[in-house]
Amino acid sequence: MRRCIALAMMFVLYRAVALDGGGKPLPSQWHDPRERHLANIIQLTFGGENAEAYFSFDEKHIIYQAHGDEGCDQIYVMNIDGTNKRLVSTGKGRTTCSYFLPNGEILYASTHEHSPDCPPVPDRSRGYVWPLYPQYEIYRANADGSNLRCIIRSDGYDAEATVSPKGDKIVFTSTRDGDIELYSCDLDGTNVRRLTHAFGYDGGAFYSFDGTKIVFRASRPKGKDSIEYTQLLQQHLVRPRALEIYVMDADGSNIRQVTNNGAANFAPFFHPDGKRIIFASNMADPRSRNFDLYIINIDGTGLERITYYEGFDGFPMFSRDGKKLIFCSNRNGSRPGETNIFICDWVE
Repeated sequence: MRRCIALAMMFVLYRAVALDGGGKPLPSQWHDPRERHLANIIQLTFGGENAEAYFSFDEKHIIYQAHGDEGCDQIYVMNIDGTNKRLVSTGKGRTTCSYFLPNGEILYASTHEHSPDCPPVPDRSRGYVWPLYPQYEIYRANADGSNLRCIIRSDGYDAEATVSPKGDKIVFTSTRDGDIELYSCDLDGTNVRRLTHAFGYDGGAFYSFDGTKIVFRASRPKGKDSIEYTQLLQQHLVRPRALEIYVMDADGSNIRQVTNNGAANFAPFFHPDGKRIIFASNMADPRSRNFDLYIINIDGTGLERITYYEGFDGFPMFSRDGKKLIFCSNRNGSRPGETNIFICDWVE
């Protein structure tokens, strides 16, 4: 009982901190001069774990997931300047992968319907693995979190939903057919169509701004790696290594590989010009957790490193005009490993 009360108090305290204040300029010592594409960096969150931050369609708001020292990720929305942070998920279970719909409504995956408690985290004796909780279903709600209803459900993992900038389709990740694959559907969850079929992890997908292409991360395990992949998948786990960036047409055709570096590449997002992809990778040291942002042409040429922070930089998203970039980073944290959300001007 005492532990429950303590956790509840910590959650309330985190909410009070998370919901207070706006953004502040990033101190200059945290902006490497080699990061020439980033200017006027503003830190929007302060404390805890804040990640996967994405613009609303009108680019006036940002949706993201966050948690404090204890408890599970929940979904929050804030103004683009970091003010008016508010909880929009239920506060129960674990949530992930939130996104806006064209009309201002929100999407996110949650386990709350199965249990109000946090699902157990993976046993770290297995090394670094990601859980694929089969309790995750994908929900749609009003902008304030009301009128919550499940629109994507299966017996497996359903999460990682994002919306086409055209406002007509959702792409999401699911294990409903036995492997980790990508699917598309209408905004109400109907007309589900499987897009990928290769053995391995296909996930973390985003549409191009014109809605004609999808970029995603994928693994293609072989030999002993394929055996381990299958064994982990049976336990609803995946080891995120050797993830490469792929592009395909929005209907799942014309799949082609963009990166080929053997590192963990993830969180790809199209530049508004449709010719380049920004993504996170530990290619500088594939055995480390030092992730930086890179940009590359969709044909795999022209690779350029964007960030140089010795820690984590990830989850980039461009504004529609290409003038703003949101990303998440460990830089300027109050303690090691803290992740916050930043917005900056993008300089070509």
